[in-house]
Amino acid sequence: MKLFSFRSIRNRIMTATTLLSVALVGSIVLVWAKTENTLYRQQKLNEAKFLSRVLGTSSFANHLEERNWSQIRLNVNVMLRENEDFVYVLISDARLENQIIAASPEYLQGQYIPDIVPVKVSDAAQTASPKSNSLETFALADIHFGNHIRAKRGEKIIEVASTIQQLSGQKLGTLRLGVSLRQVNRAVANAVNQALIVGAMGIVVSLICAYLLARRLSNPIRRLQTSAAQIAAGDLQHRAEITNADEIGALATSFNEMSAALQSSFSKLQQTLASFELFVPNKFILAIAPAGIENIEVGIAVTRHITILFCDIRGYTSISEMMTPREIFSFLNDYLSCIGEVIDQAGGFIDKYIGDAVMALFDDENTDGALKAAILMHQSLERFNQERIAKNLPRISIGIGIHRGEVVMGTVGFTSRIDSTVIGDAVNIASRIEGLTKQYSCPTLVTESVIKSLSQPELFSLKLVDQAVKLKGKDEAIAVYELILVAPIDCVA
Repeated sequence: MKLFSFRSIRNRIMTATTLLSVALVGSIVLVWAKTENTLYRQQKLNEAKFLSRVLGTSSFANHLEERNWSQIRLNVNVMLRENEDFVYVLISDARLENQIIAASPEYLQGQYIPDIVPVKVSDAAQTASPKSNSLETFALADIHFGNHIRAKRGEKIIEVASTIQQLSGQKLGTLRLGVSLRQVNRAVANAVNQALIVGAMGIVVSLICAYLLARRLSNPIRRLQTSAAQIAAGDLQHRAEITNADEIGALATSFNEMSAALQSSFSKLQQTLASFELFVPNKFILAIAPAGIENIEVGIAVTRHITILFCDIRGYTSISEMMTPREIFSFLNDYLSCIGEVIDQAGGFIDKYIGDAVMALFDDENTDGALKAAILMHQSLERFNQERIAKNLPRISIGIGIHRGEVVMGTVGFTSRIDSTVIGDAVNIASRIEGLTKQYSCPTLVTESVIKSLSQPELFSLKLVDQAVKLKGKDEAIAVYELILVAPIDCVA
């Protein structure tokens, strides 16, 4: 598992803030170090220039004019002992073609061009103005004073040169001071270290602030992401609990409003689907459109072997003639509710109502359920009749025909109006078997194809009514059986 992902908003904020802080602190440290370096170098240079001008216009001028070289050499040694920043001191006499008459290191006395600095530095020193000039250079060899090394080979130094002259302005010679930059470098290093410490503390503080800022900004977004995942998983009642008074809070409010609208729409959709299933049973939809109701279209169909139950009220025409349309409507609803519940209980589903007739279907796994449903329907009808008798209403009786065969289940119609239907010869046979219940005076008749498909035929009591019944429009005769209305043990409601 990756501990760091740049795709994370928190990590992006932290990275951006940290880089900005590092760049800012780095710039400050760089400017600080550069400023300190310039300041220290300028300070050291100013000190050297001041000293060279003072010496060039006072004691050195008098001694040089009088050619008192021994005193000048003594003063040079005193200067180096008292100031450790001085690397060398050279005094040349212009009257002797700029020969060095006093020097430290002493071996340079008598030379014209010292070998401890580049020639161009010596040339620049000879053109020095009375006020002095300066030039940054480096040592060509180790420079000693006594037992100590004042500068190592290659070490950077600053040479300050000033003209030694009489009061009248006549040039007597040149004073050259080599000033070490070690102290300057140490001071700059200390300043840089302090700047780095302050910068490191600043970066640590910025990291903490970046983390707190990133967490403050990313936590609400993560909670919003979690809320979105919960809603996507089906929890439409979930709401994001974010109370920020900023854009994220406004986003959470909009998100919750969207979630509420989605919940309302989904509830309506569920109610619509539930209402749709009242018109088209879910089992029928699963049979013709297993991929979902949204894939239903005109002409879609499947072929199935199925058990069909037809039920009809006997003498319905006579009964309806004695009732108003409103009474007929109420009577049918009470009656259909009475038998519809037991059909569902037995594992079947009602395909359609045809006036007072009911057509129910039972799939392969519920063939036994068709016979159980018939028994339960008669039992439920008996309770329904008891209520009618209590209201001084006549009894009603029904006939049930059950047959099994191949049918086509699908949709018919056109793009603006479709209907579900079951088509096949088996449907006609089941309807005609129901009609034979009047002829044979049997409440329920079952064909032989149904009996052969029963998984537990021993649970039912069946009696052969006719070995060869000739149905209208059929060439072959079929056997029909009466279902004795004795409920099997596992279908008593």
